[in-house]
Amino acid sequence: MANNDAAFGMKPVKMIGGSPYTGGVSRYRIAANYDTAIFQGDMVAQVTGGGVEVHADGGTVPIVGVFNGCQYTDPTTSEQVFSNFYPASTNASDIVASVFVDPYIVYEAQHDGTGTAAMNNSAFDFVGTSGSTLSGQSTSEIDTSTSGTSGGFKQIGISKDPENSDTSSANANAYVVFNTGEHVFKLTTGV
Repeated sequence: MANNDAAFGMKPVKMIGGSPYTGGVSRYRIAANYDTAIFQGDMVAQVTGGGVEVHADGGTVPIVGVFNGCQYTDPTTSEQVFSNFYPASTNASDIVASVFVDPYIVYEAQHDGTGTAAMNNSAFDFVGTSGSTLSGQSTSEIDTSTSGTSGGFKQIGISKDPENSDTSSANANAYVVFNTGEHVFKLTTGV
């Protein structure tokens, strides 16, 4: 059966070793007027000044975690906003992002091509940094063409999702973890 083509970025599902993921996040600032939208499930990187920005496709700055929404004071209405995504160029001085930062989280993500179990333990990059402004969900996905190259993630298995576990067609979901040296808390040298 063909897989459902519905990329969703990265979704935490458990911890390495099998423990359940309890949903803990850390808080980071996003600079006022940052000009790029960040969607739930996008990777983020730390920037000078202590805040975060979306991690560029194939970027070299270590990843700090995965974006899970934000809150800020709307500059027009002065109302507190809780959002699954950060709208680009928001002119607020109190933007706070919720970020999954534990480097030992196992994430589920979708391949953009045909992902197979033979790709387990291969490194991958992600592709795409856009998403839905209605749901706030990212549309980034595993860049299947980068299998085996030096990428930010390692595939450790194919998802058990019955709608997206067919390895004979495109868009299978897989379980991935951060590679050593790609996550700010798994660096082997100083920053």
